[in-house]
Amino acid sequence: MNTKKPKSAEPGTKKAPVNTDSGQFPIVGIGASAGGLEALEQFFGNMPKDSGMAFVVIQHLDPNHVGIMPELLQRITLMKVLQASDRLKVKPNCVYVIPPNKSMSLLNGALHLFDPVESRGLRLPIDIFFRSLAVDMEEKSIGIILSGMGSDGTLGLKAIKEKNGIVLVQSPGSAKFDGMPYSATEAVIADIVAPAEELPAKLIAFLKFIPSVIIDTEIDSKSKSNLDKIIILLREQSGHDFSLYKKSTLFRRIERRKGVHQIDKLQHYVLYLQDNPKEVEILFKE
Repeated sequence: MNTKKPKSAEPGTKKAPVNTDSGQFPIVGIGASAGGLEALEQFFGNMPKDSGMAFVVIQHLDPNHVGIMPELLQRITLMKVLQASDRLKVKPNCVYVIPPNKSMSLLNGALHLFDPVESRGLRLPIDIFFRSLAVDMEEKSIGIILSGMGSDGTLGLKAIKEKNGIVLVQSPGSAKFDGMPYSATEAVIADIVAPAEELPAKLIAFLKFIPSVIIDTEIDSKSKSNLDKIIILLREQSGHDFSLYKKSTLFRRIERRKGVHQIDKLQHYVLYLQDNPKEVEILFKE
């Protein structure tokens, strides 16, 4: 077990990427199973204490397991780590861990615990929480899948994606058990796929890069011209015409992909699409 002291964040990641003054801060759901403790240690060992996000850990645990996960994670992070309790209000820069033998949902920013009704082998606690997270937080929802066997979390990630939330997956090759990460990457276009220790910095950079939602009136003629070029590239490769789609919706999806590649200008993304047919395919699927 890794018991080293929390290390400082990488240069340039210490400032909170999100303004939490309004109370609208992102909530990050983290799903893990077999091999998850190691991945969680790698993740939280590289997440700054003042990221402005809240973290909810959903790990498959034996029903008779004593809940020591909060103590284990507290050795890794300077954030406050709590075992979740019923109606506990989620706050930024804190970590919440699901208790053993419970399922958990989110309503109006508060955690709610349930006694599971399914037999142990059929329980999907990650999917249950991720779906509630997607509905409650919409575009402020963030779902992360780490090491584990099976496919729990995949359907939940789909729900987050449908609400324009952010999806991250530990790269299957870096996971101790690649079942859950592989299932997630096969079913959903993840915004970020990387080893667990690299996910924090990539998530913070992504959040800093993604602008607020673009309103139709803010789209200038140059942006419309570049958007038309993207629509042409999509049509040439996929055969689908997106010209009648709502422009602000298209821009949201394009801005997401720009953020993934850290591309600042729309015209540069057009060039990137021209050089990378695979990116055109991913944008089409988005």
